[in-house]
Amino acid sequence: MAQPNVETVSTSADKAKLGAAGIAFLAAFAAYYLLHSQELWLRVVALVLLLGLSAGLFLLTEPGKALIAYTRESVREVRKVVWPERKEAIQMTAIVFGFVILMALFLWITDKSLEWLLYDVILGWKK
Repeated sequence: MAQPNVETVSTSADKAKLGAAGIAFLAAFAAYYLLHSQELWLRVVALVLLLGLSAGLFLLTEPGKALIAYTRESVREVRKVVWPERKEAIQMTAIVFGFVILMALFLWITDKSLEWLLYDVILGWKK
């Protein structure tokens, strides 16, 4: 029996980068709130810079590289999609709305029929 493929952070360099990215991520929000007496633009700049540093450190690790590869594959697959024309999209939307209305009508009729059967016929409770 084949062993399941489990990906883990294997190198100590990756662990260090991930730790530094986590610390930078937390530092971004800490800096934003600790600089509450400063002007807003300075707080936002500190937040954005530290978040950028965190993202940059993460993207240098193996999980970050895997995320980049996954994103590139996803974009490549989305480009292969054949999107419907406007007329076709409107027709399909109309079909969906029509089906929803028919299903709502069916469920309402079923509900009222069961209500009549149970409360009026079987139990004899008149409203």
